[in-house]
Amino acid sequence: MMELDPTEIFRQEAAELLDSLETVLLDLGQTPQDRDLIDAAFRALHTIKGSGAMFGFDRVAAFTHDFETAFDLIRKGRIDANRDIVTVSLSAKDYIRTLIEDPDSTDPIIGEAIVEELHRLIGVSDGAVGKATAIEAAPETAAAASGWRIEIAFEPGILRNGTNPLALLDDLRALGTCRVEAVLDDVPELDALDPASCLITWTVALEAPCTVDEIEDVFMFVRDEMKLVIAPLGADEPVAELIPEPVAEQSAPPARVVTAPTEAAAPAEKPVAEKVEIARRSDDKTSSVRVQAERLDELMDRVGELVIAQARLSQIANSSHDLAIKAIAEEIERLASGLRDTTMGVRMVPMGSLFSRFRRLVHDLSRDLGKPVDFVTVGEDTEMDKTMIERLADPLVHLIRNAIDHGIESADRRGQTAKSATGRIELAARYVGAQVLVTVQDDGAGLDTARIRAKAEENGLIQPGANLSEHEIHQFLFHPGFSTAKTISALSGRGVGMDVVKRTIEAMRGTIDLTTIPGHGSSVTLRLPLTLAIIDGLLIRVGEGRYIIPLSAVEECIELTAADEARAKGRSFLNVRGELVPFLRLRELFDADGEADPHQKVIVTSIGDTRVGLVVDQIIGSHQTVIKSLSKLHSDVTMFSGATILGDGSAALIMDVAQLVTLGQTRAESDRAPEAA
Repeated sequence: MMELDPTEIFRQEAAELLDSLETVLLDLGQTPQDRDLIDAAFRALHTIKGSGAMFGFDRVAAFTHDFETAFDLIRKGRIDANRDIVTVSLSAKDYIRTLIEDPDSTDPIIGEAIVEELHRLIGVSDGAVGKATAIEAAPETAAAASGWRIEIAFEPGILRNGTNPLALLDDLRALGTCRVEAVLDDVPELDALDPASCLITWTVALEAPCTVDEIEDVFMFVRDEMKLVIAPLGADEPVAELIPEPVAEQSAPPARVVTAPTEAAAPAEKPVAEKVEIARRSDDKTSSVRVQAERLDELMDRVGELVIAQARLSQIANSSHDLAIKAIAEEIERLASGLRDTTMGVRMVPMGSLFSRFRRLVHDLSRDLGKPVDFVTVGEDTEMDKTMIERLADPLVHLIRNAIDHGIESADRRGQTAKSATGRIELAARYVGAQVLVTVQDDGAGLDTARIRAKAEENGLIQPGANLSEHEIHQFLFHPGFSTAKTISALSGRGVGMDVVKRTIEAMRGTIDLTTIPGHGSSVTLRLPLTLAIIDGLLIRVGEGRYIIPLSAVEECIELTAADEARAKGRSFLNVRGELVPFLRLRELFDADGEADPHQKVIVTSIGDTRVGLVVDQIIGSHQTVIKSLSKLHSDVTMFSGATILGDGSAALIMDVAQLVTLGQTRAESDRAPEAA
């Protein structure tokens, strides 16, 4: 089995720490006095520095040291956190990431400039940051004493997490003279002992002029897995006590509890057996394994091949009279369906992992453009295939940049229209059937329809005075090279953007809708399938060819009777329960050979808010569809999004309903043009 490079393991863990650090810093910018956030930032920096030095990333350790010390000063009350410190810390986080991922490309001058800015903000001269921690004004409860009595009780499952309690006791000895006594009251008889559980507690007499903060720092990374009581030597009451939250509710590091002498004694500890059971349940709940993305892709490919083989087996079983073969085929179909769902579930990633990336983008753009913006996310728990998540990142970046640059007005202009000086951008995701709707909405000025029309006329896209609806005018925003920006800047004006967004979304078999209310903002909605690997489809026949329609786009199937044909009178409209639904004859669209089936069927599909019927010769049935990409030679065939292999080994094309309807409308307009002439 191939072993991972230790430095690669460090890079992976450091990337997670840096992502977590960015989230903490952005939250800290909103609530600078939040002690838990300050502690979390310090712990992340401390871990990156220590691990970096351990794995030979000396530049990372040296650069991170100053920021770790600065946040140590913040958490000890020496200096206050503010937005400027958060901003320079975010720049430092980016520099640390570059030092880890590509150290040869980093310029030391950039790192020195970041550190100098930090020194200026915290009021410490260069080279003196490390000494500043020695000059502390500690609170009364953390004041130094000649000695301390410390009671230590770890959670039973702490050994399973790789923590060595004896190493922590050695760290305490480094503070001064220690006398350690092990308490074995909770240790059961040998035959009932679980060697993986830590049931020993310790009482430590520490003779050293240190503070409570220095003692707590020894246990910084296990605070939520232990009980720690600290009292001066000879005193009956503790001055500080750390008690973890219950396992079921624990979500943040425990806070220090300062206990007055008049307070009641703490409740008795839970029985040892109950402690062990809680630890085991906690370990089971949070256990996970890191898997390379390539292996998940390979697993999905194998499952896809299995689904194709299962379809072939089912077809053979249906043509056989052997009941045993039919039973086996049904069992294999059930297992393959379950394996497909499980594999797709493994590949599903919460949208929150994508949404969190944009907080930094909004923060930086808000600062650069001088527009205060609140960024709100909704539906972070909505899940999509990881491949979809990766492809969706760039389109959303452009939509959010557009919303801030073009949509949100300046604070002065918002004040003139009685709006709040702070703009609002909402990024939301929700399920609608087998699709996910991702919406970017702002409360800005909305689209300037007159300006878009004038730019379209200037570019020769429409004739002056042409009669177009607002929706049709807004669609010019998706035309290549179209931009209404007055000047070219780092953010806009080059006409590259919305057309790329539309092509990317359509390549994902999705659609994009744009709505606006002048003076109140705009909304862009992306309609996307859950996955690009395996879908449920409807197998149909048109002429001699067989095709797949994604089941998520199908609303209902009805028969096209002779009476319906007579009522339509060549206008291609169908009356479905009092509603007129236009339909396309796929035989005509595909130029199919042979006579049409006497009992044709209409498949009513939905594209956004539009319903369109597709007339086919036969509906064969549902089909688990493994999507295979078309070759580059077929890149201009837009009405099909891919192909699949049927049970008999033949191929069937997968229809892109949105593109199919667009092509049908184009042909209908071209057919009407000669008649009008």
